[in-house]
Amino acid sequence: MQLNLVTPKTGTVWVKQGMRTFIRQPLALAGLFFMFMAIMTIASQIPYIGFVFAMMLLPASTLGLMAAAREADEGRFPMPLILLTAFRASKAQTRSMLVLGGLYAASFLMAMGVSYLVDGGDFARVYLGGATPTREVMMDGNFQAAMWVFIGLHLPLSLMFWHAPALVHWHGMSPIKSLFFSIVACFRNFGAFAVFGLMWLSVLVLIVVAVMTVGGLIGNPGLAGDVLFPVMLVMAAMFFTSLYFTFCDTFGPPPEAKP
Repeated sequence: MQLNLVTPKTGTVWVKQGMRTFIRQPLALAGLFFMFMAIMTIASQIPYIGFVFAMMLLPASTLGLMAAAREADEGRFPMPLILLTAFRASKAQTRSMLVLGGLYAASFLMAMGVSYLVDGGDFARVYLGGATPTREVMMDGNFQAAMWVFIGLHLPLSLMFWHAPALVHWHGMSPIKSLFFSIVACFRNFGAFAVFGLMWLSVLVLIVVAVMTVGGLIGNPGLAGDVLFPVMLVMAAMFFTSLYFTFCDTFGPPPEAKP
Protein backbone atom coordinates (compact mmCIF):
# COMPACT_ATOMS: atom_id res chain seq x y z
CA MET A 1 0.00 0.00 0.00
CA GLN A 2 1.15 3.50 -0.80
CA LEU A 3 -0.37 6.95 -0.61
CA ASN A 4 -1.13 8.33 -4.06
CA LEU A 5 -1.32 12.04 -4.80
CA VAL A 6 -4.07 13.05 -7.22
CA THR A 7 -4.97 16.27 -9.00
CA PRO A 8 -7.89 18.45 -7.84
CA LYS A 9 -9.99 17.47 -10.88
CA THR A 10 -10.00 13.90 -9.58
CA GLY A 11 -12.67 15.06 -7.13
CA THR A 12 -15.02 15.50 -10.08
CA VAL A 13 -14.13 12.01 -11.31
CA TRP A 14 -15.06 10.52 -7.94
CA VAL A 15 -18.50 12.11 -8.10
CA LYS A 16 -19.08 10.81 -11.63
CA GLN A 17 -17.88 7.32 -10.70
CA GLY A 18 -20.22 7.24 -7.71
CA MET A 19 -23.21 8.25 -9.83
CA ARG A 20 -22.32 5.89 -12.66
CA THR A 21 -21.85 2.92 -10.35
CA PHE A 22 -25.10 3.66 -8.53
CA ILE A 23 -26.99 3.75 -11.83
CA ARG A 24 -25.64 0.27 -12.66
CA GLN A 25 -27.30 -1.21 -9.58
CA PRO A 26 -29.80 1.41 -8.37
CA LEU A 27 -32.20 -0.95 -6.59
CA ALA A 28 -29.45 -2.84 -4.78
CA LEU A 29 -27.43 0.18 -3.70
CA ALA A 30 -30.48 2.25 -2.75
CA GLY A 31 -31.91 -0.71 -0.84
CA LEU A 32 -28.64 -1.23 1.03
CA PHE A 33 -28.48 2.45 1.94
CA PHE A 34 -32.05 2.34 3.26
CA MET A 35 -31.12 -0.75 5.28
CA PHE A 36 -28.11 1.15 6.63
CA MET A 37 -30.37 4.02 7.68
CA ALA A 38 -32.85 1.61 9.26
CA ILE A 39 -30.10 -0.14 11.24
CA MET A 40 -28.76 3.17 12.52
CA THR A 41 -32.27 4.37 13.43
CA ILE A 42 -33.21 1.15 15.24
CA ALA A 43 -29.89 1.07 17.08
CA SER A 44 -30.35 4.66 18.24
CA GLN A 45 -33.70 3.74 19.84
CA ILE A 46 -32.11 1.42 22.40
CA PRO A 47 -32.68 3.03 25.82
CA TYR A 48 -29.72 4.89 27.34
CA ILE A 49 -27.02 3.54 25.03
CA GLY A 50 -28.81 3.74 21.68
CA PHE A 51 -27.14 6.81 20.23
CA VAL A 52 -23.65 5.73 21.32
CA PHE A 53 -24.26 2.25 19.91
CA ALA A 54 -25.39 3.71 16.58
CA MET A 55 -22.25 5.87 16.39
CA MET A 56 -20.12 2.80 17.11
CA LEU A 57 -21.71 1.02 14.16
CA LEU A 58 -21.12 3.89 11.72
CA PRO A 59 -17.55 3.00 10.59
CA ALA A 60 -18.49 -0.65 10.02
CA SER A 61 -21.67 0.34 8.18
CA THR A 62 -19.73 2.77 5.99
CA LEU A 63 -17.33 -0.04 5.08
CA GLY A 64 -20.30 -2.21 4.13
CA LEU A 65 -21.54 0.43 1.70
CA MET A 66 -18.03 0.78 0.24
CA ALA A 67 -17.86 -2.99 -0.23
CA ALA A 68 -21.24 -2.86 -1.97
CA ALA A 69 -19.92 -0.15 -4.31
CA ARG A 70 -16.97 -2.40 -5.13
CA GLU A 71 -19.32 -5.27 -5.98
CA ALA A 72 -21.40 -3.03 -8.25
CA ASP A 73 -18.31 -1.55 -9.89
CA GLU A 74 -17.07 -5.04 -10.73
CA GLY A 75 -20.40 -6.02 -12.26
CA ARG A 76 -21.81 -8.05 -9.37
CA PHE A 77 -25.10 -7.62 -7.52
CA PRO A 78 -24.37 -6.66 -3.88
CA MET A 79 -26.41 -8.75 -1.47
CA PRO A 80 -27.70 -7.51 1.92
CA LEU A 81 -25.10 -9.49 3.89
CA ILE A 82 -22.41 -7.25 2.45
CA LEU A 83 -23.38 -4.65 5.06
CA LEU A 84 -21.84 -7.05 7.61
CA THR A 85 -18.49 -7.14 5.78
CA ALA A 86 -16.66 -5.67 8.76
CA PHE A 87 -17.90 -8.46 11.03
CA ARG A 88 -17.28 -11.34 8.62
CA ALA A 89 -13.52 -10.93 8.53
CA SER A 90 -11.01 -12.29 11.04
CA LYS A 91 -11.57 -11.88 14.76
CA ALA A 92 -8.65 -9.46 14.94
CA GLN A 93 -10.09 -7.21 12.23
CA THR A 94 -13.55 -7.39 13.76
CA ARG A 95 -12.09 -6.34 17.10
CA SER A 96 -10.19 -3.49 15.42
CA MET A 97 -13.38 -2.30 13.73
CA LEU A 98 -15.22 -2.28 17.05
CA VAL A 99 -12.37 -0.28 18.59
CA LEU A 100 -12.59 2.14 15.66
CA GLY A 101 -16.31 2.47 16.25
CA GLY A 102 -15.73 3.17 19.92
CA LEU A 103 -13.18 5.85 19.08
CA TYR A 104 -15.62 7.50 16.68
CA ALA A 105 -18.46 7.48 19.20
CA ALA A 106 -16.22 8.91 21.93
CA SER A 107 -14.83 11.62 19.62
CA PHE A 108 -18.29 12.58 18.38
CA LEU A 109 -19.61 12.87 21.93
CA MET A 110 -16.62 15.00 22.92
CA ALA A 111 -17.29 17.39 20.02
CA MET A 112 -20.96 17.55 20.95
CA GLY A 113 -20.01 18.07 24.61
CA VAL A 114 -17.85 21.08 23.75
CA SER A 115 -20.77 22.61 21.84
CA TYR A 116 -22.92 21.98 24.93
CA LEU A 117 -20.58 24.14 26.98
CA VAL A 118 -21.04 27.00 24.51
CA ASP A 119 -24.85 27.29 24.51
CA GLY A 120 -26.06 25.03 27.28
CA GLY A 121 -27.05 22.22 24.93
CA ASP A 122 -29.52 23.95 22.58
CA PHE A 123 -27.58 22.99 19.46
CA ALA A 124 -27.01 19.43 20.72
CA ARG A 125 -30.73 18.92 21.37
CA VAL A 126 -31.67 20.22 17.91
CA TYR A 127 -28.92 18.22 16.17
CA LEU A 128 -29.86 15.00 17.94
CA GLY A 129 -33.56 15.46 17.28
CA GLY A 130 -34.54 16.16 20.87
CA ALA A 131 -35.86 19.65 20.16
CA THR A 132 -37.63 21.45 17.32
CA PRO A 133 -35.47 24.12 15.64
CA THR A 134 -37.36 27.41 15.96
CA ARG A 135 -36.33 30.68 14.34
CA GLU A 136 -35.59 32.22 17.71
CA VAL A 137 -33.27 29.36 18.69
CA MET A 138 -31.55 29.22 15.29
CA MET A 139 -30.85 32.98 15.32
CA ASP A 140 -29.46 32.98 18.85
CA GLY A 141 -25.78 33.94 18.91
CA ASN A 142 -24.82 31.20 21.36
CA PHE A 143 -26.60 28.59 19.25
CA GLN A 144 -24.72 29.67 16.13
CA ALA A 145 -21.43 29.76 18.01
CA ALA A 146 -22.05 26.20 19.27
CA MET A 147 -22.90 25.09 15.73
CA TRP A 148 -19.63 26.43 14.32
CA VAL A 149 -17.63 24.99 17.19
CA PHE A 150 -19.13 21.57 16.48
CA ILE A 151 -18.48 21.90 12.75
CA GLY A 152 -14.90 22.96 13.42
CA LEU A 153 -14.33 19.91 15.62
CA HIS A 154 -16.28 17.44 13.49
CA LEU A 155 -14.53 18.26 10.20
CA PRO A 156 -11.11 16.89 11.22
CA LEU A 157 -12.91 14.00 12.90
CA SER A 158 -14.58 13.14 9.59
CA LEU A 159 -11.25 13.27 7.76
CA MET A 160 -9.67 10.96 10.33
CA PHE A 161 -12.38 8.37 9.82
CA TRP A 162 -12.81 8.90 6.06
CA HIS A 163 -10.52 6.06 4.98
CA ALA A 164 -10.01 4.42 8.37
CA PRO A 165 -12.63 1.61 8.08
CA ALA A 166 -11.29 0.57 4.67
CA LEU A 167 -7.68 0.68 5.88
CA VAL A 168 -8.53 -1.49 8.88
CA HIS A 169 -10.43 -4.03 6.80
CA TRP A 170 -8.56 -4.19 3.49
CA HIS A 171 -5.05 -3.40 4.72
CA GLY A 172 -5.14 -4.79 8.24
CA MET A 173 -4.05 -1.54 9.91
CA SER A 174 -4.52 -0.87 13.59
CA PRO A 175 -7.27 1.65 14.41
CA ILE A 176 -4.86 4.40 15.49
CA LYS A 177 -2.62 3.92 12.47
CA SER A 178 -5.62 3.98 10.13
CA LEU A 179 -6.77 7.30 11.59
CA PHE A 180 -3.34 8.82 11.05
CA PHE A 181 -3.05 7.63 7.45
CA SER A 182 -6.60 8.73 6.69
CA ILE A 183 -6.22 12.34 7.77
CA VAL A 184 -2.75 12.59 6.17
CA ALA A 185 -4.19 11.29 2.89
CA CYS A 186 -7.04 13.81 3.01
CA PHE A 187 -4.69 16.73 3.64
CA ARG A 188 -2.18 15.60 1.00
CA ASN A 189 -5.03 15.43 -1.53
CA PHE A 190 -6.86 18.45 -0.16
CA GLY A 191 -7.58 19.89 -3.61
CA ALA A 192 -9.31 16.74 -4.81
CA PHE A 193 -11.39 16.37 -1.66
CA ALA A 194 -12.34 20.06 -1.72
CA VAL A 195 -13.56 19.71 -5.33
CA PHE A 196 -15.33 16.48 -4.36
CA GLY A 197 -17.21 18.24 -1.57
CA LEU A 198 -18.04 21.28 -3.66
CA MET A 199 -19.32 19.10 -6.50
CA TRP A 200 -21.68 17.20 -4.23
CA LEU A 201 -22.84 20.45 -2.65
CA SER A 202 -23.53 21.88 -6.12
CA VAL A 203 -25.49 18.78 -7.11
CA LEU A 204 -27.50 19.04 -3.90
CA VAL A 205 -28.34 22.71 -4.45
CA LEU A 206 -29.30 22.11 -8.09
CA ILE A 207 -31.64 19.28 -7.15
CA VAL A 208 -33.31 21.24 -4.37
CA VAL A 209 -33.80 24.27 -6.64
CA ALA A 210 -35.12 22.09 -9.48
CA VAL A 211 -37.61 20.22 -7.30
CA MET A 212 -38.86 23.38 -5.59
CA THR A 213 -39.16 25.16 -8.96
CA VAL A 214 -41.22 22.33 -10.43
CA GLY A 215 -43.41 22.32 -7.33
CA GLY A 216 -43.97 26.05 -7.70
CA LEU A 217 -44.76 25.79 -11.41
CA ILE A 218 -47.44 23.15 -10.86
CA GLY A 219 -48.82 25.09 -7.90
CA ASN A 220 -48.15 22.36 -5.35
CA PRO A 221 -45.25 23.22 -3.04
CA GLY A 222 -46.28 20.42 -0.67
CA LEU A 223 -45.78 17.83 -3.39
CA ALA A 224 -42.28 19.19 -3.98
CA GLY A 225 -41.52 18.63 -0.30
CA ASP A 226 -42.79 15.06 -0.50
CA VAL A 227 -40.66 14.36 -3.56
CA LEU A 228 -37.55 16.03 -2.16
CA PHE A 229 -37.07 13.63 0.76
CA PRO A 230 -36.72 10.38 -1.24
CA VAL A 231 -34.62 12.19 -3.84
CA MET A 232 -32.26 13.36 -1.10
CA LEU A 233 -31.96 9.79 0.19
CA VAL A 234 -31.00 8.59 -3.29
CA MET A 235 -28.39 11.34 -3.52
CA ALA A 236 -27.02 10.28 -0.14
CA ALA A 237 -26.77 6.70 -1.43
CA MET A 238 -24.81 7.97 -4.45
CA PHE A 239 -22.50 9.92 -2.14
CA PHE A 240 -21.69 6.83 -0.07
CA THR A 241 -21.10 4.89 -3.29
CA SER A 242 -18.53 7.47 -4.35
CA LEU A 243 -16.54 7.01 -1.12
CA TYR A 244 -15.15 3.74 -2.45
CA PHE A 245 -13.51 5.54 -5.37
CA THR A 246 -11.90 8.15 -3.13
CA PHE A 247 -10.21 5.25 -1.33
CA CYS A 248 -9.14 3.45 -4.51
CA ASP A 249 -7.42 6.47 -6.03
CA THR A 250 -5.82 7.46 -2.74
CA PHE A 251 -4.49 4.08 -1.61
CA GLY A 252 -5.03 1.88 -4.65
CA PRO A 253 -7.76 -0.76 -5.16
CA PRO A 254 -8.29 -3.20 -2.29
CA PRO A 255 -5.78 -6.08 -2.56
CA GLU A 256 -8.37 -8.81 -2.63
CA ALA A 257 -12.11 -9.28 -2.57
CA LYS A 258 -13.75 -9.63 0.79
CA PRO A 259 -17.07 -11.33 1.31
